[in-house]
Amino acid sequence: MQLKELNSFLLEDIQNPSHPSEFNTYEDYGVMILRLPEQKEEIEVESFAFIIEGNNVFLYDREKQDIKQLGELDKLNHFLDVKVDHLIKQMQQFHYKIDMLEESLYEENLSDDFMQEWLYYKKNISLIHRVMFHSVLAFEQFFGYIKKQSPEDIMAFDDLLEHMQRVKNLAHSAMEKLDNLYDFYRAKVDEKMNKNVYYLTMISGIFLPLTLITGFFGMNTGGLPFMDDPEGTNKAIFIALILEVFLILPIIMMNNKKIKRFSLKKKH
Repeated sequence: MQLKELNSFLLEDIQNPSHPSEFNTYEDYGVMILRLPEQKEEIEVESFAFIIEGNNVFLYDREKQDIKQLGELDKLNHFLDVKVDHLIKQMQQFHYKIDMLEESLYEENLSDDFMQEWLYYKKNISLIHRVMFHSVLAFEQFFGYIKKQSPEDIMAFDDLLEHMQRVKNLAHSAMEKLDNLYDFYRAKVDEKMNKNVYYLTMISGIFLPLTLITGFFGMNTGGLPFMDDPEGTNKAIFIALILEVFLILPIIMMNNKKIKRFSLKKKH
């Protein structure tokens, strides 16, 4: 198989590293383009173009821009199996890290970079799922082709297809975990915000009478109560304290009810 034997449209697809995964058959050969995620410093997507002619497999070398012989079908199976096994291990690591993130959220031991970690996992796992979704579809078409052309090799490729589907399913499961984790995180953040607003409202309510009385008696006008009374200041303070008592008592009673309900829940 020589590069010049391929038609120009097919050659353009093979040379394009962003071309989506697909499998097509021609008169004497089949062509499978597979894009697979790979863990480096970040998750990157590698594109592989395989040409299957009978029992022989050729791989397009992007560096040399030429076709090289990979071997027979068992070599293709081994080549892909190594990469898919690495992906399974990577997904297992992602699941473990997400579980640790979930545990820290339940124990209210959140780090300051919780959202950065969540976004990192969400971005990379979504990429893996998106790429593997199309790769599995292309490989299923290739599997049907091999089933007719070379049925003796079908068992090995059946296992490989199952492993690729497992990577896709693991990625989907991890995405669902992350979505549930985000919903719980937002609920915790909203609860904390509501508590802060509640406490600020209580503090404002407590100091409101003092503010009103201070402002009232601080006006530079005549005819104010207790203006000529030697005990005027003490009386004003006494009135303020009475108002504070009437305001604080209902708040204390409301909070006591909440504390009792919370204590009962913890006992149960």
